[in-house]
Amino acid sequence: MSSRTISFVSAIAIAAGLAACAPKPEPSSEPVAPAPEAETAEASPYLSQPLVTEIYTADPSAHVWDDGKIYIYPSHDYEAGVPEDDLGSHFDMRDYQVLSMDEVGGPVTVHPVALDKDDVPWVGRQMWAPDAAFKDGTYYLYFPAKDKDDIFRIGVATSASPVGPFTPQAEPMAGSHSIDPAVFKDDDGSYYIYVGGIWGGQLQRWQTGGYIAGDALNGDLGDDSAPAIPPYMAKLSDDMLEFAETPKDVLILDADGSPILAGDHDRRFFEAPWVFKKDGVYYFTYSTGDTHFLQYATGDNPYGPFTYQGKILDPVEGWTSHHSIFEKDGKWYLAYHDTQLSGKTHLRNVKMTELHFNEDGSIQTIDPMPGK
Repeated sequence: MSSRTISFVSAIAIAAGLAACAPKPEPSSEPVAPAPEAETAEASPYLSQPLVTEIYTADPSAHVWDDGKIYIYPSHDYEAGVPEDDLGSHFDMRDYQVLSMDEVGGPVTVHPVALDKDDVPWVGRQMWAPDAAFKDGTYYLYFPAKDKDDIFRIGVATSASPVGPFTPQAEPMAGSHSIDPAVFKDDDGSYYIYVGGIWGGQLQRWQTGGYIAGDALNGDLGDDSAPAIPPYMAKLSDDMLEFAETPKDVLILDADGSPILAGDHDRRFFEAPWVFKKDGVYYFTYSTGDTHFLQYATGDNPYGPFTYQGKILDPVEGWTSHHSIFEKDGKWYLAYHDTQLSGKTHLRNVKMTELHFNEDGSIQTIDPMPGK
C-alpha cells in the first residue's frame, strides 16, 4: 500500500483495548437450536432462512467450481466467552468448515473441519472471514488470523479437495496485513486478491507503511474530511501463494471523481471486499460496518478506481454485514448472514437470496427483513 501521513492527535479511540487472551473453551458439540417452528419461509419476517442450523456460520464466500456444485467458505462462529468490544474480540473463531449444495434451495452438507487454528504454526487467535480459489487441480483457502503478536496477517492453505482438509503454509503471505481476503479470477486467468478492514481489522494501523500499536488507533483516523481508508489489492503469483506485485490501494470514488470521505459512514469502505465481473464491468462490493450497509462501486479493470453506484443490501439483524456474490445457472445470488438463530451478534447464520440487476447493470437493493 502507499504510505500516507496521519494525525495521531485527532485519532478516535473506539475501544479501550483488546480483551485479555485467556484460554478459550472448545467449540460446543451441541447443535444450534433451529428457528422457531412458526418461522417458516411463508410466515417469517426474514427474506431468507438459514442454510444450516448444525453450526453457527458467517461471512460466506460462495463459489461454483468445475463440478457445478456450490461451495461456501464461511467463518465458524462459536461461543468463546470473550467480552464484546468494538474491535470484535468476541469473534474468536478457531476453525473453518465448508458448506456445499448441488443447487440453490437444495440440501446443504456441513463438512468436517477443513482447517484448525492449532494446525497453523504462526496463528495466535481469531481466524476470521476466509475465501477460496481453484487453479490447476488445487484449492486454495485464504484466511486472516492474528499472529503471535496479535497482528492480523493473511494465510494460505491448500487441498486437493474443495472441502479440505487444507494444509497451511508455515508462514503468512509476505507483506500481508489486515482481514477479509477475497480472490477474483479474471477472464484471462489472472487472479487478484483484495484485502482490508478497519477498526478491529487493523487497516488504519498501516497507513504510514508499518504497523502502529496503541489504543489511539483502535478506530477511524479522526479526520472526516480526508479520503476514507482504502482496502488494498494485488495480483497473485503463479503459485497462488504470494503477491506478484507491490499491493495497491483500491480507490472508491464519488460520481464526480472525488474520493469517498472518511466521514461518509453510509458509503465509505469498512470491510468485506468482494469483486465479480458481469457484462464486462468490474463490481467492487463491500460493507460499511457501523452503518450496516452492503454497497457497490464499478470500474473497467480489476485495479480500479471504482465509482460508487449504490446499495446492495439494507441492514440485517445483527451488527455485522459480510457477503459474497456468485452466478449459478444463469442467475446471480447474494450470500450473506444475520443473527436469526441466536439473536447474538457473534453467533450468526448464513443465508442466500437471488440478486437482480437492472438493464443498465445497476443492482436492485435487497431488504433482508421485509416482514418487519
